[in-house]
Amino acid sequence: MSHNQTSLAINFTEGFNDAWSKVAQFVPELALFLIILAIGWSCAKVAARVLDRILRKAGSEKLAERAGAARLLTDAQVDITALLCRIAYYGLLLVTLQLGFGVFGPNPVTVMIDRLVTWLPQLIVAVVLVVVAMAIANVVRSLITAALSSVFYGKTVGTAAWAVIATLGVIAALGQAGIATTVTQPVLYAALSAVAGILIVGVGGGLINPMRQRWERWLDVAEQESARARAERDPSGA
Repeated sequence: MSHNQTSLAINFTEGFNDAWSKVAQFVPELALFLIILAIGWSCAKVAARVLDRILRKAGSEKLAERAGAARLLTDAQVDITALLCRIAYYGLLLVTLQLGFGVFGPNPVTVMIDRLVTWLPQLIVAVVLVVVAMAIANVVRSLITAALSSVFYGKTVGTAAWAVIATLGVIAALGQAGIATTVTQPVLYAALSAVAGILIVGVGGGLINPMRQRWERWLDVAEQESARARAERDPSGA
């Protein structure tokens, strides 16, 4: 009987010591985890503010207005600069969590965060690609519509060019973000091949003379406008 009691006492003591050693090991890890979170959260806030100032001084909002992104985000009550800064902010928080959970050793949460941290830069580049593509599409539409304003199909051609450029930008952004690449990449290659074929056949074939005539008209108009401007500056003709 005394032998059994002694065995139980030994087992209880060993279990208690083992549990206490695990607690003693976990508490410093938890403290380090909280310290990493606090430092990372502070750094993420500061970095987001600095990035916001840099992007606004670089003219990100003007680019967003040209791209039409400002109108799309009106209901969201956030501009494109704030959106990019939020993505960067949460990305830094994910990096902080990655470092923090790394204190506890390999675990599924760390693996998941690693994948998100790796993907976030691709998401930022994809957003920038969409904004730049939309800005280029708007400029091209304005130029084509103005150049073909004398014909009834000018607006239609401008809108079609805008749609093609915007679609290519979205496809490129999806490919950059790694979303549906098995679908977007073949579509992108097919679209680029089609555009190249149209340009080769059109410019190399029957569009040479119409393009030459249009350029001559544009140059004549520019020369007339220049002469008119000189005459207005110097009415005496001296």
